[in-house]
Amino acid sequence: MSTPQTDLLTLWTLISQAGGRRAYVDNQLKERGYLVERRDADAMTDRERDQYKKELKREAAERKTLDRQAWTAYKAANIVHLGDGIFWSDDNKPDKWDTPNAVERAAENELPALDTPLQLAEALGLTVADLRAMTYHRDAATMLHYVRFTIPKRDGEPRPIWAPLPRLKAAQRWVLHNIAERLPVHGAAQGFLAGRSILTNAAVHTGSQVLVKMDVEQFFPTITWRRVKGLFRRAGYRESISTLLALLCTESPREIVELEGKKYFVALGPRCLPQGAPTSPALTNALCLRFDRRLAALALKAGWRYSRYADDLTFSLPEGAPDCAPDGLIRTVTKIAAAEGLAIKESKTRVIRLGRRQTVTGLVVNGLAAPRTPRKLRRELRAALFNLNAGKPLPEGETLARLQGYAAYVSMTDPKLGRHYLDALAKVNFD
Repeated sequence: MSTPQTDLLTLWTLISQAGGRRAYVDNQLKERGYLVERRDADAMTDRERDQYKKELKREAAERKTLDRQAWTAYKAANIVHLGDGIFWSDDNKPDKWDTPNAVERAAENELPALDTPLQLAEALGLTVADLRAMTYHRDAATMLHYVRFTIPKRDGEPRPIWAPLPRLKAAQRWVLHNIAERLPVHGAAQGFLAGRSILTNAAVHTGSQVLVKMDVEQFFPTITWRRVKGLFRRAGYRESISTLLALLCTESPREIVELEGKKYFVALGPRCLPQGAPTSPALTNALCLRFDRRLAALALKAGWRYSRYADDLTFSLPEGAPDCAPDGLIRTVTKIAAAEGLAIKESKTRVIRLGRRQTVTGLVVNGLAAPRTPRKLRRELRAALFNLNAGKPLPEGETLARLQGYAAYVSMTDPKLGRHYLDALAKVNFD
């Protein structure tokens, strides 16, 4: 059973086969007997001229109807426009910016073949109109495809999270699983990858005489939609598909303002990777491939070890290696970051030597033993279990789910101890 959408797509196929909208309309006018042969009106009698004018008006009315139908069909299969500041052309011919051997490169990474907006929309389970709505950019929007909230950072500052609404989130998850996760990343990247975690990240740096920890400032907001589009272009996609994919995965940082009783979400800068979109971590890993290569080469040359977990950069000098002052390393890393369009947050840079507790992504790495959770956390968990078994209530703000999360965290580095805590918590009776 056909639907209005399929009818429009069928019509667009006919229009394309006819050679475009104008050719299609002319053909239809001729077939339906509306196309009037142009003649010299001055040589006509008054009666002939009146009849000629009626025929022209009849043709014009039918042409207007056919033009409207053809335009509706065109919009059902084409994007047309994506808002201010976004270059768009429905002409999908090859251009000089296409990656050489693009088809072969995409095939090597097992990326889906996407040549037109209609193919992308169908892959996402959307219509072209839906896809256009999800990617359309407005500097002052009255509605967004995101919900904004904040969570506290480690230093107490609020971290803005832009969580995509369900339909956009589903589209982003398709991009994540079918494209973003298949792009090449460096071995030093430890976050948001199958088989890698905060534990594998910390394990790189056990037995360190010097540990250097650095943070990239405003990591996701630094990655603009144009950089994301460039990533998709290098992956083998053409301009139009790369533009749509980049817009699907980005949004402008915005401020909410009210004007005459109406709420507006006003863009504060270019679209960038939102903290909260499922695609953002994987895209940053792929975009940091050259950055990670440069830092890994720098570390190897100087005898350091290097890993990156999201925006956390960690360098370590193994015990027994020739002592090396970290100042030069820090300066060079800062220069490399700037060359890659990133910035190091100086206030977060830490140099930790032997004799002090060394932690990497929250795990203690002192000595040659495997990374482990901080002793303070294990003591607090043990004390909470003791109090619960003694019938004492949980402290204000503490929950059983939170304690179970801590126990699972311990289990990651010490499965036996973590299992003991989880079993003990499962036996707690609050009646």
